[in-house]
Amino acid sequence: MIEQGPLLPAKKKHLWSYLSVLFILGLAVYLLLPQINTVEDSWSMVEHFTWWAVILAGVAEIISWIGNGIVLYAILDSNNQKLSIWKGTLIAIATLSISLAAGGWVGLAATYKWVHHESRDGNTAILAGTLPSFLNNGVLVVMSIIGTFLLLLQHVLTKFQLIEFTVIFVILGGFTAIVLIAVNRNQQTTRFAVWATRFWARLRHKPFSEAETVTIMAQFFLAVDSLRQGKWLRPLVGAVINVGFDMLAMYFLFIAAGNRVSLGVLFSGYGLPLVLGKMAFIFPGGIGVIERSMAALFVKLKVPTLVSNVVVLGYRLFSFWMPAILGFAAAAYLSGRLFHVKKVPS
Repeated sequence: MIEQGPLLPAKKKHLWSYLSVLFILGLAVYLLLPQINTVEDSWSMVEHFTWWAVILAGVAEIISWIGNGIVLYAILDSNNQKLSIWKGTLIAIATLSISLAAGGWVGLAATYKWVHHESRDGNTAILAGTLPSFLNNGVLVVMSIIGTFLLLLQHVLTKFQLIEFTVIFVILGGFTAIVLIAVNRNQQTTRFAVWATRFWARLRHKPFSEAETVTIMAQFFLAVDSLRQGKWLRPLVGAVINVGFDMLAMYFLFIAAGNRVSLGVLFSGYGLPLVLGKMAFIFPGGIGVIERSMAALFVKLKVPTLVSNVVVLGYRLFSFWMPAILGFAAAAYLSGRLFHVKKVPS
């Protein structure tokens, strides 16, 4: 039996969703245009790109998104459930678009519903909705630490830059500690979740169900317990593929621009801004935060300003905007709106 509940906003909310995307696009243009010195200089650089490297960047980005599909496939397979890598990739891309239009929590809820439709297992669905982001962020932090260490060995970092990176890593370490404490304090974390969801419901004038929140948290803790049995190892492979090929796409764009960078510069300039973008909750997808901080960091690491700006914007086009646009079609497909799916009576 195919569930009838729509995953996308209802028709009366379509206009609001489209306006949200337009606002985000406008915000992106407003924040990013100052990054480009002159359109003429930037276009001149693009015209002289090495196009085989651009094509390889596109291929690397496709493999990166398939890595997301591998994460979801591995999560379900580790729990004796079935989900194809292809459908897992579609779910990942669709989640990006829904998160962009309606917020990150709505995107996670959509992932939960799509995976639950495939597995009929709430614990596995919650794991699929939460674990990929934790694994990806963990890989990003490790790459950032490796990059910073390599730059230290090469004596490239100034004292001020070293202090900046240290502060960032301390903040990330503190956040990680809070998460680890939370997953080991079931009752306290559940009470906090009930308070937070009640407050959020009141703020939005929506109904609130304490029992539903408690049930979801119980499923979450059961999912966390399953990770202690080593079920995170196989999904980690997909996360490494996702992050590794995403970074490789950026490297190919630097090659296309005729400016190869060292591994230390690439690891640091790539990882830290993406982590900061994920921490900037008020900017969907880290728009503006990632581009500005990434371009500025590469400049600090001795990459020419024009090269840095053009490569970063090209990278974000490949890694974020193109998948986000395709994601709306993927969401429509998964929810049964793009293709008419016959409902099988129960």
